[in-house]
Formats: sequence, C-alpha cells, structure tokens
Amino acid sequence: MSKRIYTRTGDDGTTSLFGGERVGKGNPRIDAYGTVDEANSIVGLARGHLDGEPGQETLDPVLGDIQEELFVLGADLATPMDAKPVVERIEEAHIEALEDRIDRFEADLPALKRFILPGGTPAGASLHSARTVCRRAERRSVEAKTATPINEQVIIYLNRLSDLLFVLARWANREAGVQEDTWSPDGPDANDASSEADTDS
Repeated sequence: MSKRIYTRTGDDGTTSLFGGERVGKGNPRIDAYGTVDEANSIVGLARGHLDGEPGQETLDPVLGDIQEELFVLGADLATPMDAKPVVERIEEAHIEALEDRIDRFEADLPALKRFILPGGTPAGASLHSARTVCRRAERRSVEAKTATPINEQVIIYLNRLSDLLFVLARWANREAGVQEDTWSPDGPDANDASSEADTDS
C-alpha cells in the first residue's frame, strides 16, 4: 500500500520546519513560504497557458527555472538559519541571474510611459497575477524577518523576481500581438513611475 498523503500530524494547527521544530501554522515563516508556494503555482499556470503560444520555446524554460528556484527559496524559508539540515540557500548569484534576465527581456519591449493594466493573454495575465503574489511573499518574508532570523537574500530575490515576472508578462503579451492597456491619472504621464503599480522596486 502506498504511503498516504495525509499524516494527521498537523491537525492540532502546527507544522514542522526543516530541522524538526514545530510551530503554529499562523507563524510568519509559514505564511511566507506558503505564499511562495502560491506564487510558484501561478507560474505553473502561466506555463500551461503558454502551450502552443508564440514565444513558448523562449519563455517556458525561464519559467521552469523560476519554479525550481522558488522551491529552493521555500526550503530556505522553512529551514531556520541555525538548523542542522543543510539546504541550498538563495544567494547573490541567483539575484544577479534574475537581473540579467530582466535586462535581456526588457530590451525587446517599448519603454513604459504609463501604468499598465494587468491582463492580456491567459499566459500574460497569469504572470501579472504571479507578480502580485510574489510581492505579497516579499512582504510576508519581511514580516517573518522581524520575528526570526531568515536569509536576507530571500527578500531581495523576491523583489527582483516580481520585476522579472512583470517584464515577462509584457513580453508574453507582445509576442502574442496583444496591445497593452494603460492607465494614467489626470496630468503628466507617469514617466517617473515604477514599472509596476507598486513602487517599492
């Protein structure tokens, strides 16, 4: 008989970190890596929507790499810094790779002059959604850091990843020939605004 997926060990509202420590499921660290898992799932949804779409051969491997790294990041958050298990940690090299990809894909896109309304193709819209969840994961990680030591590279990585997901959403829509819908308040164009609706890049 195969091993059952349910263990009943979390029925009391607790869960185990890597290393064996049990904490409440409302713990900020759990909230952070749970949100990372949510972002990873939406990236997977975007990959599903790419099937047969223009740019799939270029974009799908990148999204696959992101999913792999989000598992690394989730394990990083789930492992206390002083825990005995040795896990791969997010490092500066991961962040530099994200920045390289941002620069590479952004070079194919027109410069932004207005805020973009999230949407477009199913793949593009999914990547916009993943970007917002990634921002939430970043906020949750910052909150977790106030309660317990975590790898600070995680926070920087999530910040850069949200930027990359925004750029990839634009790129996917452009490859599909979908024009971006824009928004700007009355007055000058948002030339000095961030490339996203939230301006904490």
